[in-house]
Amino acid sequence: MDITIKDEFIRLGQALKLSGIAQSGIDAKVMIENGEVQVNGEVEYRRGKKLRDGDQVSAAGQSFTVHAPSDNH
Repeated sequence: MDITIKDEFIRLGQALKLSGIAQSGIDAKVMIENGEVQVNGEVEYRRGKKLRDGDQVSAAGQSFTVHAPSDNH
């Protein structure tokens, strides 16, 4: 699965909600705090981690890749 963002980055908690893996910000926070989320193959504990184009996230048996617009002004 892929998610496309409008800006240069998206925070991890927001990306989990956007992808549908987390139903709410609270769900995302709990998943991250429990070490259930990996970014580019590494466990990530920061909900505010900035994800950029090409970053891969996996959690709850699902994964997605972040795609940013190619024309950043």
